Amino acid sequence: MKAIVYRKYGSPEVAHLEEVEKPTPNDNEVLIKIHATTVNRTDCGFRKPEYPVIIRMINGFFRPKNKILGSELAGEVESIGKNVKSFKPGDQVFGLRCNYFGAHAEYICLPETGSFTTKPANMSYEEAAAVCDGAFLALNYIRKIDYKDKPKVLINGAAGSIGSACVQLAKYYGAEITAVCKTKDFEIVKSLGADNVIDYTKEDFTKSGQLFDVVLDSVGKSSFFKCKKILKPKGIYFSSELGFLLQNIFLSLITPLAKGRKVMFPIPKDCKEDIIFLRELIEAGQYKAVIDRRYPLEQIADAYRYVETGQKTGNVVITLGHDNGTVQAK
Repeated sequence: MKAIVYRKYGSPEVAHLEEVEKPTPNDNEVLIKIHATTVNRTDCGFRKPEYPVIIRMINGFFRPKNKILGSELAGEVESIGKNVKSFKPGDQVFGLRCNYFGAHAEYICLPETGSFTTKPANMSYEEAAAVCDGAFLALNYIRKIDYKDKPKVLINGAAGSIGSACVQLAKYYGAEITAVCKTKDFEIVKSLGADNVIDYTKEDFTKSGQLFDVVLDSVGKSSFFKCKKILKPKGIYFSSELGFLLQNIFLSLITPLAKGRKVMFPIPKDCKEDIIFLRELIEAGQYKAVIDRRYPLEQIADAYRYVETGQKTGNVVITLGHDNGTVQAK
């Protein structure tokens, strides 16, 4: 099968197309023919690597242990192990493989209990592939918010993969949302549920004079210290990044002791139940994918370069040359 393989850390060019052995499912596994996947910040962070010590401890100090990246996928079940009960050949599925990657390939084997389920009926493969990573990370923050008094939530980077998911999920749970993005993305974030929009190219959102219950920095480009002045006395700051000198980890341990404004840095963990929840939201018309660009598998280095500009809107999808589904989301 074809796969994008990287055998050393480095620039986008280290990831290149190779012929590798097609996997065979174990008794408890499902073999999926992948129709679409994505390039996201996690893929970029592991390929560089962005946090050298942490990434190398996880994925190999001198060379990557998991040589095929890609955490999001949508495709069709081709075969199943003898003990698999909940899937059958021909099922259209979507989901995540966060711990070991492997979705930048024509086929992947996942355990039946893994973080995937049947694809929403109202989405194409490309759209379904562009859902899970941003949404599962967003849920990690959004579910930590108290919604009983309709909190005011500011989302920095609201048009990105995580940010656009945060906007939709926070709206679903009942927040009043102020979205920070660039001018060209105003209409997109408003359509996702933002009540107010700030153009970061024209205004520093930390000097807006408004106070928020929650500031959620979905791109990790600000800090608790910059955002503290726009947080209410009991306000919460979330970030999708570790921060300068890993400060968000330490601040999440220290700031709650003062019983005032605090940093929360929950560790994300994907699960099948969250993917099922997302499918239900999608089929109910309460969540949609945001796709910026599409690239064929052979041009994945270009996709990496674009993602690393930090200017993408939503998700960057990788197609694998198969039929991408007959049903398109409205």
